[in-house]
Amino acid sequence: MSFARVRALVVVGVLVVFALVFVVVAVVRDSQRGVGAAQGCPDGWVLADITLREPKDVKINVYNATDEAGLAGTIADDFRNRKFQVKKQGNDPMKKGVDGVAVLRYGPKAVGSAHLLRAYFLNQSENDYDPKRKDDVVDVVLGNGFQQLATTTEVNQSLGDLGSPPLPPNACPAPVKK
Repeated sequence: MSFARVRALVVVGVLVVFALVFVVVAVVRDSQRGVGAAQGCPDGWVLADITLREPKDVKINVYNATDEAGLAGTIADDFRNRKFQVKKQGNDPMKKGVDGVAVLRYGPKAVGSAHLLRAYFLNQSENDYDPKRKDDVVDVVLGNGFQQLATTTEVNQSLGDLGSPPLPPNACPAPVKK
């Protein structure tokens, strides 16, 4: 073996040892080890689940706030065909008129689910976030501006445009369940 090859192998060996030492020191001195998402959350703030879920894991209630009879049932069936868990359907129990496409009512446990549902209305739905709500169900209230749910391609494009679920005001991200 020539002197140049030996020198090159020594240099590469020294670089590998240096890299290993650097990685070990970085892992040992990690200042974020053991810090959970909920630690440091101010008093009175709620923990919001901002995990973007698969449709099969999303629970919804579908309510009709229009004059069109049976709309909630039709759209509930459409959501069932898209693998959502439809819990209730019928007329809006709050009896509030909705002029827009839809209103999504949800609490801290359903922030990620509501974000997914916004894509099915092409980001034209209004959000009605209630920090005191305790369940993980999203109420989908169909309004007078509703025509149809988005196609799968439109949903995927809309999700790309929407990005990650935003954190509601006065909320901290909940720890991710494994």
